[in-house]
Amino acid sequence: MRSNAYDLYQQNAVMVESPVKLVEMLYEGILRFCTQAKRNIESGDIEKKIYYINRVTDIFTELLNTLDYEKGGDVADYLAGLYTYQIKLLTQANVTNDVSKIDIVLNVAQGLLEAWREVNSHELLS
Repeated sequence: MRSNAYDLYQQNAVMVESPVKLVEMLYEGILRFCTQAKRNIESGDIEKKIYYINRVTDIFTELLNTLDYEKGGDVADYLAGLYTYQIKLLTQANVTNDVSKIDIVLNVAQGLLEAWREVNSHELLS
């Protein structure tokens, strides 16, 4: 799965300054693709719904694969559970066309993005 994120990065020709920026971009991608999946559920476009839900699932899988349990400890364990649960919600949304499950994923991803930016802005100031 790691190559998927790298391929996406290469396709978009984005210069990533650091792994910190890449994680931020992945969280932003989750928000963008969840919004698209939700729109396509509402409009009844099954093919596009599946496409966008799969994109989000790929991002969460990439995030899971890059967790450093040795350095991250309890935080990495927590994030692994959180990411896995988001994948479960996305699977349920895909099967049942339930936009409320995508709304949950959107809220979680927004919180993760804000927390990531907050933590990393403090590290930059240190």
